[in-house]
Parts: sequence; structure tokens; C-alpha cells
Amino acid sequence: MQIYLPIAELPISIFLVLGIGAAVGFISGMFGVGGGFLMTPLLIFIGIPPAVAVATETAQIAASSMTGAIAYWRRRALDFKLGGVLLAGGVVGTVLGVAFFNAMRRLGQLDLVITLSYITLLGSVGGLMLTESLKAMLSARKGISAPLGRAGHPWYFGLPLRMRFNRSKLYVSVLPLLFLAILIGFAGAVLGIGGGFLMVPALIYLFRVPTAVVVGTSLFQILFTMLAAIMLHAATNQSVDIILAMLLVFGGVFGAQFGARAGQNIRGDHFRLLLALIVLAVGVRFASEIVLRPDELFSLGLIEIRR
Repeated sequence: MQIYLPIAELPISIFLVLGIGAAVGFISGMFGVGGGFLMTPLLIFIGIPPAVAVATETAQIAASSMTGAIAYWRRRALDFKLGGVLLAGGVVGTVLGVAFFNAMRRLGQLDLVITLSYITLLGSVGGLMLTESLKAMLSARKGISAPLGRAGHPWYFGLPLRMRFNRSKLYVSVLPLLFLAILIGFAGAVLGIGGGFLMVPALIYLFRVPTAVVVGTSLFQILFTMLAAIMLHAATNQSVDIILAMLLVFGGVFGAQFGARAGQNIRGDHFRLLLALIVLAVGVRFASEIVLRPDELFSLGLIEIRR
């Protein structure tokens, strides 16, 4: 059964989109990630134009993040104070990211920027996460305690504007937290990702936020930054496909509830290993698009030129 997407300008199978949305929603709820780093590439792989895939995916990310955040809030596994600081930086990064997105689209370089950014980002982050998680699992088997990060407090903990986050058991400067949130908000708006697969490991490894708290807090921040991205994309480049977004939202909301329950039963080292493998797999799939010979060597397209 197919449906026509007016903004993407192509027909697509309803059941295919619902199935992808449910699967990515499950992963989103389990790992505390928006799921965009999976969904946006999948939409591109099935033929959705990159600009439409990036802008429309923000709606699915917001919906799945909302249901997941509610589930963790009910379990008292969400730090609202920390989430508020991350949200402030995330909104600034989102505004800057949408402006950059529109500039690259006008120059006709958006597709290339998205592809190269995914390969670089997923490959580096996934590789680092995989190395750390394997070391932690090997140390655990030998009976050696392997704490995250270095002993003592990193230098950036002592920067000005320190704040105490009781639920996360932190007393750190908000400046590095804001900087991290701005970077991830920028990447999220450009690549159509919630940024959770970056935020979660960064909070765990760099700020030592407990795994049980970091997932819900990440989802809370993703929810509101993605709502801002939806409004900005819709207002500035009109590339949000409402029909596609509704199908993704429906599937994502369904899958996120089951993922949030499953995530509570995963050990910390296994949690990080699975997330690393998923990130690397998507990065390898994107890299294959550049290395392998395309089915069509030449294609025609329209480039928007504004004077």
C-alpha cells in the first residue's frame, strides 16, 4: 500500500515507513537517543531527498523523545536542572545549524555536506565508544575496576559559573555543558539527528553522569531542541513533509515505549557496546555510498539560486 508524499514528491510504502519508524523508536527509547542518526540515513537510502529527510525527521525525533522522556520521568530517572542547561545551549546551536543548512542548500552542496559529515561523525564517535566499551568489558572479566574517564576532576569542572546537579551528583561549571549542547544542537539541525548518540556518551565519559539518569535527561533536551528545529525548518525552507512526519511519528511513538522498558535491563558496559556497534554500522553504510559504483552515473536535478 503506497502513499504520495507531497514535499518529497514521490510515492512510498506506508508499511515500510511505519516499520522503520517503530524500529528506530525502539532504539531511541532504549538508548536515550533521538534516533535521527539512524532514521535520516534510512530515509535517504529509500529515496527521500536529503533536505526533506533531515527536516522531516525532526518531527519523529521529537515524538519518540517525548514518550521516552515521560517514561524515564515516571521512574525518577531524569535530571530537569541539567536538562534545562543543555536545552539552553541546544536551542542556540539549533538556530545556527538551520542557518548553515539553508546556506549550503542555496549553494547546492547540502547533499555532500550531509554525507561527509555522517561518515566523519559516526566513524569517529562509534570507534571511540567501541574501544572504550570493549576495554571496560575485558577489565570486568578480569575483575579489574575500570572507571569512566580519568581519576580526579577534569580541569573544565572548575571553570566559572559552577552549578550543583543533585540528581546527577555533579558540581561543575555550566560553560562546558553549554558548549557541548551548542555543538550538538548545531549538528542536529544540519544532519537531522537528535544528537543523543553524541550527548549520551559525552555526559557519561566527560561529565560522569550516571547511566540511569543520562538517558532520560538526554531525551528531555532532545525533545525541545527538535521542536525548535521543526519550526525553523518549516518557516525557512518549507522542507517538512507532514504526511511522512505523521507516519514516522506513529511508528516511533509505538516503538519508543518498548525500548524505554528494555533499556532499564541492560548493563552499563553492554549498553555502551551496543550503541557503539549501531553507530559504526550506519557510518559504514554511508561510506559505501561513496566507495561503491552508483546504479546511475549521471542524474539531473534543479538547483535553487537566489539573488
